[in-house]
Amino acid sequence: MLGAIAAGGVLGAEALAGLAAVLPTPAGGFPWATLAVNVTGCLLIGVLLVLVAEAGRGHPLTRPFLGVGLLGGYTTFSGYAVDAQRLLAAGHAGTAVAALAATPVLALLAVTAAARLTRRAVAR
Repeated sequence: MLGAIAAGGVLGAEALAGLAAVLPTPAGGFPWATLAVNVTGCLLIGVLLVLVAEAGRGHPLTRPFLGVGLLGGYTTFSGYAVDAQRLLAAGHAGTAVAALAATPVLALLAVTAAARLTRRAVAR
């Protein structure tokens, strides 16, 4: 199980680093890459949990590999906090507050919508 988590974590962290390289955040700018990572990661977690936990689909290592490893390495709520702290320290309080508010709201909406849509798809 630890090997599956570690392998997934490496892939997730690489995906995070790749997206951060493609969408760099300029000084004082809104951290779009961090927001995109956290929202898409939560969307995928919503799908995964319905398929694996509720519908019982997949290999026993699917959840540790994808949920804990890959999506755990991909999402970055610690990066979200660091982004906000850096924005505040640089005097960009409005941008920091916008990022602090948008990330959890959009992440919760994404996981909820994904879980509901996946449940509907599985029921068919």
